Amino acid sequence: MAAFPRIPMGEFIAAGEAELKTGPFGTQLKASEYTEEGTPVINVRNIGMGSIKADKLEFISDATRDRLSSHLLRSGDIVFGRKGAVERHVFIRKEQDGWFQGSDCLRLRFNSPRIEPLFASYFFITEQHQRWMMNQCSHGATMSSLNQDILERIDLPCPPLPVQRRIAGILSAYDELMENSQRRIRLLEAMARALYRQWFVHFRIPDFAKASSGRPGHEKIQGEGAQRSDIPQGWEVRKLADFVTTKYGYTESTNVEPVGPKYLRGMDINKTSFIDWSEVPYCPISPEDHEAYRLRVGDVVVIRMADPGKVGIVEKEVDAVFASYLIRVAPKDNRLSPYFLFYLMESAEYYAYITGASSGTTRKSASAGVIADYQFVLPPQKLVEQFEGRVSEIRSLLTTLLRQIVNLRRTRDLLLPRLMSGQVNLPEN
Repeated sequence: MAAFPRIPMGEFIAAGEAELKTGPFGTQLKASEYTEEGTPVINVRNIGMGSIKADKLEFISDATRDRLSSHLLRSGDIVFGRKGAVERHVFIRKEQDGWFQGSDCLRLRFNSPRIEPLFASYFFITEQHQRWMMNQCSHGATMSSLNQDILERIDLPCPPLPVQRRIAGILSAYDELMENSQRRIRLLEAMARALYRQWFVHFRIPDFAKASSGRPGHEKIQGEGAQRSDIPQGWEVRKLADFVTTKYGYTESTNVEPVGPKYLRGMDINKTSFIDWSEVPYCPISPEDHEAYRLRVGDVVVIRMADPGKVGIVEKEVDAVFASYLIRVAPKDNRLSPYFLFYLMESAEYYAYITGASSGTTRKSASAGVIADYQFVLPPQKLVEQFEGRVSEIRSLLTTLLRQIVNLRRTRDLLLPRLMSGQVNLPEN
């Protein structure tokens, strides 16, 4: 099949079939106008690869929204960031209809009988287009910058509209399967967190676990030095440092070529606290340092700078070391199982402790000593073993779902350039 014809974006804009709009200026939307709740605002940090990064969303009031209503987003809009990750974008779906365009964003809105907006969104995530965007936006600048002139120069492939819709439908099917798996992951992750909180924060121990631990979970005694007024009988208030070893990470340049072990960074720990090994670079390292900084199954890694306290856990055998702004926390013995340690350090209580104990005004940082200087309630070992077994089953299901997502994304990304270039022959009907 012949390659699809291409039309510059500027031609759609000149014909009134597309519109570009810059987000509100700082004088129009001040930092003081953000609120705790209200209309969500899509800022640069929320822009993913066609999707929204929903963590750390900001909001504006109804009054601010109505005053700046020309910046409200509609289903089918495409939002780019003007600074930083300029190759990324968000496609606005019906769930985000009525959200607000942030100040450092550019909005593209199609009103054309020649373009299906979702098809354009998929074109924008092709590797070829991303390389073009980075090349156009990076000349002589320390931070990539996007403007309307660059967007107008984009050459969009324009097969017949029915073909565009078929391509978008094929690719959307993969995305829907991935989103279904993501929803199941969120549910399972919530189950594991709830199990930890029920047993070890609220002390609501089920009968089978009480029996196996040999400890009555409902009887209370005063705990010396405890943060709370009472703890279950037979439990102890201890410091994390008594049960773990800590080590700062290794400083080295990385390499995309498979030379040396993987080099784990903070960005490789995703928001569900899983480590995504697929994008982790490699690191040339001496045999002595390799052994000293090698990660093992059950190790917990903690970010100590910028956003101290974010944690991940090594759940499979992998040849890897870890970066200098991470700290490895490993159980000394089986009194703390890996998953108990992980969920302890992932808990809201531990995060609040780290946030409060970290030093620095503009850039927070936590030392290994601070990370391990945390008092917690140590349950009986039998109960820790029960928790480890139950959570291991949940995490195994999560790992399977993550593997499915990786395979689906790989298949979609292999198919994407072939569909966009016209290599796959799709009938119009």
